[in-house]
Amino acid sequence: MGQKEKLYDAFGELVYALALSDGEIQSVEIEVLENILKTHHWAKEIKWSFDYESLKKRTVEDAYKKAMFIFKDHGPDPEYKFMLDVLTKVAEAFEGIVPAEKEIIDKFQKELKEKFLNDIEKMN
Repeated sequence: MGQKEKLYDAFGELVYALALSDGEIQSVEIEVLENILKTHHWAKEIKWSFDYESLKKRTVEDAYKKAMFIFKDHGPDPEYKFMLDVLTKVAEAFEGIVPAEKEIIDKFQKELKEKFLNDIEKMN
C-alpha cells in the first residue's frame, strides 16, 4: 500500500471516529460524506475505510489512534485542510457540532500541529 493510499485510509478512519463520537453514526452524516467525496480522486479509499471501520465496530478511540498514527508517520500534507473541512461538514450534518465531535476536530488539529512543529524544531 502506497503512502497516499494509507493517508486516505486514515482519513476514512478519522471520519468514522468523528461520526461515531456522539454515540451513533447518523445516515445524514454518511450522505454528507458521500456528497463531499463525489469530486475527490481518492473517494473510494476514504469511503471504503470508513465502511470497514464501521463493519468492524471499532471504538472511537481505536479508530482515532489508528488514523493519527498514520498522519504523524506520513508528515505534513496539504490534504489535511481538506480533511478538516470534511470533518466539520460531517459534524454539522446532524444537529450541529456536538462537544464530542468538536473534541475530535480540535484534537486532530492540535496533535498534528504539535507533532509537525516539534519535527521542525528538531531539524534546527
